[in-house]
Amino acid sequence: MKKYAIIVAGGSGTRMGAAIPKQYLEVGGQPILMQTLSLFHGTDSSVNLILVIPETDFSLWNELCLKFGFLLPHRLVAGGKSRFQSVKNGLDAIPENGGLVAIHDGVRPFVQPKVILESFEKAEEMGSAIAVVALKDSIRKLTDDGRSFFQERQYFRLVQTPQTFQVSKIKKAFETPELYHFTDDATVYEHQGWQVFLISGNPENIKITTPEDMEYASFLIQKRNR
Repeated sequence: MKKYAIIVAGGSGTRMGAAIPKQYLEVGGQPILMQTLSLFHGTDSSVNLILVIPETDFSLWNELCLKFGFLLPHRLVAGGKSRFQSVKNGLDAIPENGGLVAIHDGVRPFVQPKVILESFEKAEEMGSAIAVVALKDSIRKLTDDGRSFFQERQYFRLVQTPQTFQVSKIKKAFETPELYHFTDDATVYEHQGWQVFLISGNPENIKITTPEDMEYASFLIQKRNR
């Protein structure tokens, strides 16, 4: 079955406070996005890579590819005004309705290969596969009047990417107009009345957003290269 990976990186990086968006910052001697693309290619070289970034960043990306000698085959697609629109543009770039597609945040370069492989395996079987991790801390629910209530953490999970689907089903799901509660691809899928299937992610699979995240990312790179 043909496999695709849509790597989405449309953020402006305002919380990072850097001169360029966070996805182009270097970690381990290479821009974050290249780390992520290389991870998917190294896990399964048959996966067709689709990189979705703002069209205004195309020239920057091409310059970075030349600078770092980045030759991995991938298709460049212009992002939209929201993550929903960017993912939809990536899905529209898939020329068929068969196969599987993993949708992944470009600034999550530390997903374990076994998570990627399991996501494709389970999505083929179940229709979807969403990487999640258990909570370690106690949690409380806040109400509008300022009160809070204890919640049983074993009933909650933190959602990561990849979120992998059968192409035909996720394409159909993204035909619906964008709604405010579409916080990720799984919620778009669920809007069709379909149940999402959860798989175990890995705690190191952070979304690099802040300077502190960059420090942790550098540590993870060093650990991976030992």
